[in-house]
Amino acid sequence: MPVPIVLDVDPGHDDALAILLARADPRVDLLAITVVAGNQTLEKCVLNTRRVCTVAGIDDVPIAAGADTPLARPLRIADDVHGESGLDGPAFGEPTVALDGRPAVQLIAETLRAHPEPVTLIPTGPLTNIALLLREHPDVRSRIREIVLMGGSTGRGNVTPYAEANIYVDPEAADEVFSSGLDVTMVGLNITHQALVTDDVVQRLRAIGTPLADTCVQMMTFFGSTYGELWGMPAPPLHDPVAVARVIDPSLVRCVDAPVVVETRGEHTAGATVVDLHHLSGRPDTTRVAVELDRERFWDVVVGAVASFPPLP
Repeated sequence: MPVPIVLDVDPGHDDALAILLARADPRVDLLAITVVAGNQTLEKCVLNTRRVCTVAGIDDVPIAAGADTPLARPLRIADDVHGESGLDGPAFGEPTVALDGRPAVQLIAETLRAHPEPVTLIPTGPLTNIALLLREHPDVRSRIREIVLMGGSTGRGNVTPYAEANIYVDPEAADEVFSSGLDVTMVGLNITHQALVTDDVVQRLRAIGTPLADTCVQMMTFFGSTYGELWGMPAPPLHDPVAVARVIDPSLVRCVDAPVVVETRGEHTAGATVVDLHHLSGRPDTTRVAVELDRERFWDVVVGAVASFPPLP
C-alpha cells in the first residue's frame, strides 16, 4: 500500500521536483500540498506551486496557502538563489489549477483526521505551518505517522556558517517540531549535497523529450547558474526530493539516530541544528538523521518520475 503523505513546500526549484516526485511515484499517495513563505513570499510560492501542478497536470490534489511570516522573525527570502519569481528559468503561463479555500493548517488537520491511516508529513520549507499545526490542533498528533523534513545540517550551513536556510528562516518553529516528541527524520545539507544535478542528470532529463521534462531542464539550468555564482559549485544540489525519496524507499537514504537541538538564540549560530552524532551530550536520541544517499538509485527514481507524466493535450 502506498504511504499517505502531505507535502509542505515553498517553491523553489527543488520543491518543484519534490512535487513531481511525490505525485508520480506509486509508493506514496499525495493527499494535499500546503505552502509556506520561504524561498519567496507566500504569494509567489503559492503561484509557483499552482504553476508546477498546472504544467504537470496535477489538478486533483488540494493546494492551500499557509503562513506568510515566521513565528517570531521577519521573513528572509532566497531570491539570490531562486530568482525574483522564486522559480526563475522557465516561461510559465497562467496557472489553471485552483487554490483550496482552507488555510494550510486546517487542510492538514482535516486530511489527517479523515484518512484511515496515520499520514506522513514532508515539509521542505520553513517549519512554520507544521509548528502551527501542532499548536492549534494537538489532537492530530496521533494521526501523524512521521515527519520527514528537508532542513538543517550535521555540519556547515548555507545561509550562515552553521545555519541551513529552512531552519534559519524560522528556528523557533523548527525547535517546536524537533522537540515535539514525534517521529522526526532530518534530511539536511550533508546528504542533499550528495544529490548534485550534474550534466549527466540534465541530459537524462532532456532525453525524456516531453514539455514537462524540458521545463525541468530549464529549472535546473537556472538553479545551477545561481549555485555556480554564489558558491562556485559545478552542479546544484537537489535538496527537497531527497526527503520525498526517503519516504518512497527508505533504503535510498541511510540514517542514524542522534540528539538534535535547534539553536534559537546564538549571536552567530541562530538556526543551526546541533546534531550530536557521537552522543557527547548525554541527551537521548530525538531524531533520525540522514547521512548517506544511494545517488544512482535516487536519480533513477527522480528521472523515472518526471518521465512518467504523460504530455498534456
